[in-house]
Amino acid sequence: KNSAKAMEKELVTCSLQEKEKIAIDRSQIFQIPQRKDLETKVIVVLGKAGMGKSILVQKICQDWSNGEFSQFEFVFWFDCKQISLPEKQYSLKELLLEFFVKPQEGSKEIFEYMLQNPDKVLLIFDDFKGLHDHENFPRCSASQPEKDLCSIKELLSGLIQKKILNGCTLLFTARPKDKLYQYMSKVDKIIEIVGFSPQQRELYITKYFEESLYCDSALKLIKECEYLFSHCYSPVMCRFVCFLCETVLEMGEKSLPSTLTEVFLKFFQQKIMFMQTDVTTTQNQESLATLARVAWCLGEKHQSAMKSDLIPSKEVKEFALKYGFFLPFAFPRHSDSEEEEFGSTFSDFVIQNFLCALHLLLAEELKDKNLTKYLSFLSKKKKPYNWLDLMPRFLAGLMFLQDDPYFCSLSNEDEKQSTKKQKTLLKYIRRLQINTLCPERLLELLRCVYETQNNYLLQHVALRLEPELSFLGIVLTPPDVHVLHSILKRSRKEFSLDLRNSSIDMQGLQALVSLRNVTSFRASLSDTVRLWKSLEQTKDYELLKASTEKFVLDPFKAKTMKDISDLSDLVEMQEKMMNCVQEASGCTSYEIPAIRNLRKLEFALGPACGLQGLLKLVKILAAFPSLQHLDLDTLSENGIGDEGAKSLSEVFPTLTSLETLNLSQNKITDLGAENLAAALPSLSSLKTLSLYNNNICDFGAENLAKVLPAMTSLRVLDVQYNKITGVGAQQLTDSLRKCPHMKNLVMWNPTIPYGVLEHLHQLDSRISV
Repeated sequence: KNSAKAMEKELVTCSLQEKEKIAIDRSQIFQIPQRKDLETKVIVVLGKAGMGKSILVQKICQDWSNGEFSQFEFVFWFDCKQISLPEKQYSLKELLLEFFVKPQEGSKEIFEYMLQNPDKVLLIFDDFKGLHDHENFPRCSASQPEKDLCSIKELLSGLIQKKILNGCTLLFTARPKDKLYQYMSKVDKIIEIVGFSPQQRELYITKYFEESLYCDSALKLIKECEYLFSHCYSPVMCRFVCFLCETVLEMGEKSLPSTLTEVFLKFFQQKIMFMQTDVTTTQNQESLATLARVAWCLGEKHQSAMKSDLIPSKEVKEFALKYGFFLPFAFPRHSDSEEEEFGSTFSDFVIQNFLCALHLLLAEELKDKNLTKYLSFLSKKKKPYNWLDLMPRFLAGLMFLQDDPYFCSLSNEDEKQSTKKQKTLLKYIRRLQINTLCPERLLELLRCVYETQNNYLLQHVALRLEPELSFLGIVLTPPDVHVLHSILKRSRKEFSLDLRNSSIDMQGLQALVSLRNVTSFRASLSDTVRLWKSLEQTKDYELLKASTEKFVLDPFKAKTMKDISDLSDLVEMQEKMMNCVQEASGCTSYEIPAIRNLRKLEFALGPACGLQGLLKLVKILAAFPSLQHLDLDTLSENGIGDEGAKSLSEVFPTLTSLETLNLSQNKITDLGAENLAAALPSLSSLKTLSLYNNNICDFGAENLAKVLPAMTSLRVLDVQYNKITGVGAQQLTDSLRKCPHMKNLVMWNPTIPYGVLEHLHQLDSRISV
């Protein structure tokens, strides 16, 4: 209704899974082709909490100070947690030259120089949440936006909308969502940090213990605990696991905790209880409970920082700073006479998540039955505590660790109370209709139940899983794969998994498909072929054969050139498989079932790559002996034209099973129709042919009419919305009389007079008006 707002908030929903991803080097981050140098450039770095976004931007700053990224004369880095408190206001000058760095002299001249040379300024905003807060993102209303005081949201809005410092480069880091809302045409580049590979995890752990006495045993100990090693894909989790491993080895213990909850329970116990006296135990317990309440109050508002004078007591503040749970920072002063203000922020997102769970468990005002509403697998559309994504897992885990000596050292809750809370969770999950949960909530349920390590709950959930499990488009991290693998292994059911667009790594894919009760799976074609190539190299022919027999491809939709390349790789893999199977079993021939059983293939590359993709596709079409449905119609139009039609017609004799061929909306003219007509009789099983909305005229219709009697299997022909006149329509009608096998001829064209078409329909009712 409000056109001004509609223009300013022109939004597009971008699914990251639909994008083709390529690895880039750090030096390529600011390379944006086909952009005017005079305009503000907006780059977004996405990554889950703990993935190393902050480390990346610190490294960028360090590289710049060493002479790299020389296009920038000024680089400013801000932690959005510290500058986004709602009561704070800044001018751009204060933000840059007071908050970040305060020049001893010449700040006015420096600021004026930046305003005149914005292209030499890089502004980095770490942990930015505005990309997802599109409904409440304000417009910058300041009359002098560079100098007037305004909230950080208004200031950022002005920067993104190019009202402030137009021509600068903006780099935001943020957490990804399933759907990323962004100002259309405002974001120039999206980069995603995906975490450590297994090899990088090993390298990190080795480096961590490089000068330690436990260098040899640490990596072995962590890898033995597969669940914790899987969590090491996250750099911050890897650091916590290494810290705990070091503590365990120093204490002479020989095993690590089995869950994430136990890791952090032990982490807090080691931090707080080391060398403490009986007198301080109670004080620490009280301070921890208060800090947990602070964590929850901030977490509910999606915040992790606050003004230091709002911390409930001096003791709690000192406690949090002493043990490293809080980090202090200073706010900029509007004038030299103004008293300096300080803030505090939680040192790590995991610590805040754990403290939130601890608060919910210890808070006396929360009844046991209300605890379950804070778990994220409720059957509601909106996920209420997505920002505290680890909190539900910690909450479920702590419920079953309340008799643990480490937990007892952190709280003074009695045993009866803890048993009651366990029973509440057990009862809740027993009543839960697991088969109604959407994939995201099912995955969250599995994570929470795994953290309890309760055999009854694990078995209960495993036995109630649906045989067909789809995680289509749901990101499966290495820990998610471990949890899923562990629970599927417990079940006696047979499962079919859909893992497409799940970003699952090769090791995770191998683990799941190797389960005996996983009888079929769908996954990204490129990931699957990469797994098979790896198995071939390691000569694991048994698993290679088993996984190829489980893989399902039908139906397949090609949307990019990469999809066509992956399909070509699959066909090439079959040739290699023949050699592998022959070597392993002596069998002289082998077909990958997914190739043999592909019945429907959709081609939707669009006009930019349509012809190029088709020319590559036709080279491998003969490899699919059961192909029944080939669909080249798409909303964006492939536009294969006459060249594509000719190329496709040349492989018709090999498509012996093809029953449906859809060539609608492909800019085919009479020339293409002539080439198609010459080869169509070789499609011995064809029942339906659609040439809807092309550019076929009477000459093309004449060629089609000539071959209709020879196409004895054809039942439906659609030539609507072409350029056929009454002459071509008459030729098709005459041919139809010789085709008793035909059931329907659809040929309404704007160039055929209605009276003519009506007359032809009266002559033969199989003609649709």
